[in-house]
Amino acid sequence: MSAHDGPEKTPDGHHIVVDGRKWRATDPALSEDVAARLRRHLMAARRAVRSATTASDASAERLARARVHHAKTALGERGTPWWEQSQDQRRQRWEDHLAKLDADAPDQKDS
Repeated sequence: MSAHDGPEKTPDGHHIVVDGRKWRATDPALSEDVAARLRRHLMAARRAVRSATTASDASAERLARARVHHAKTALGERGTPWWEQSQDQRRQRWEDHLAKLDADAPDQKDS
């Protein structure tokens, strides 16, 4: 497998395998532009968690961790498994969480 193939997936496509551990895969129904926006939010939120923990700022850490949770839920990696949701439920999931992320970090909207 080349680096461009991405991580190994389980036969059903529901999980990826990284260093022998299974992690829920991103919802394949997400368009690439939406998935990219969500990944940008996720990475920004993870950087904010690191900054907050380095600064011992518990309030900022809670807010940043909430943003990580919203991004991962929107991606389908947390919450109700995407393969158990209808297409409408899946769309509603990412639309709701993306709206929350955009509202909390407006500078990320059009990045």
